[in-house]
Amino acid sequence: MLVYAGCESHKEGGEESIEFMVTSPLKKDTVTNREYVCQVHSIQHIELRAMEKGYLEKIFVDEGQQIRKGQLMFQIMPLVYRAEMQKAQAEAEFAEIEYRNTKVLADSSIVAPNELALAKAKLDKAKAELALAQVHLGFTEIRAPFDGIMDRFHVRLGSYVDEGELLTELSDNSHIWVYFNVPEAEYLEYKTRVKKDSTMKVSLLMANNKLFNHEGKVSAIEADFNNETGNIAFRATFPNPEALLRHGETGNILIRVPLKNAMLIPQKCTFEVLDKKFVFVVDKEGVVHSRRVDIEAEITHLYAVTGLEEGDQILLEGLRKTRDGAKIDFKFIKPSEAINQLELFTE
Repeated sequence: MLVYAGCESHKEGGEESIEFMVTSPLKKDTVTNREYVCQVHSIQHIELRAMEKGYLEKIFVDEGQQIRKGQLMFQIMPLVYRAEMQKAQAEAEFAEIEYRNTKVLADSSIVAPNELALAKAKLDKAKAELALAQVHLGFTEIRAPFDGIMDRFHVRLGSYVDEGELLTELSDNSHIWVYFNVPEAEYLEYKTRVKKDSTMKVSLLMANNKLFNHEGKVSAIEADFNNETGNIAFRATFPNPEALLRHGETGNILIRVPLKNAMLIPQKCTFEVLDKKFVFVVDKEGVVHSRRVDIEAEITHLYAVTGLEEGDQILLEGLRKTRDGAKIDFKFIKPSEAINQLELFTE
């Protein structure tokens, strides 16, 4: 005859009796992880736009390329702006010659001082126009403002770009900012637990369910709570030397939370009724009583619960073979042994 695992059957006088396995909660200090959905951002992620209008004459980089600070990326046709600069340079040279001649005459009292001042003003104006023309010419060259990785192009070689038009994006992924939202109660726990000059260390579970190799730190908390959700945004900073993480990724932040004197039970000891968790508690006479428990934290194969005492005997297996108020034969297994068997069974 087939019987449930963990239950032993005996035949006495032609009748079958089942011996159930029971255990007790294991009371101990442990650590659990709180998990928060997060978004990954580069510490610098900017849009590169055209500062002047014209035809895109040259592209010196490629999509996805690692760019160094100051590297030339795009060039917009500079012919008009180069001509304007040459014109402004010639006018500045002419104004300087005129000023020098006027100064010689003014030193000899041949012309009035006002004439010299007027010549000086013309020279200053010509120099300012030259500087402006040089700036406009410089705007035809788009250079990287920092080290980073190129995004895709929004324009193609030879296309006409207008002033302010988006060319591409540039991301600095040397470090990553990860944003996640924390409920108010957990925020208060964090502020109480973490000292003023210390920071909370966190881990990042990536989209492939693997942990990121480097540990992060909570580096900033937003000023205000979101009135609609009751959450506040945290920002964690992670080093990213291998450039594995990119702007726009998602994942889950894991925060280690210590649990003092936690009551640990195997998850398989519980059953659910209307979204509430229950266990079967067995008294000294072997009578089964259902009892509701609240899940404080979920650990691998275990629950940390409230609603049980350390000496309570709870049904380990065969929950579907009995009912509330039934009297059973049982065998007690130490909590540590029951938990060790869970780990062996899942390996």
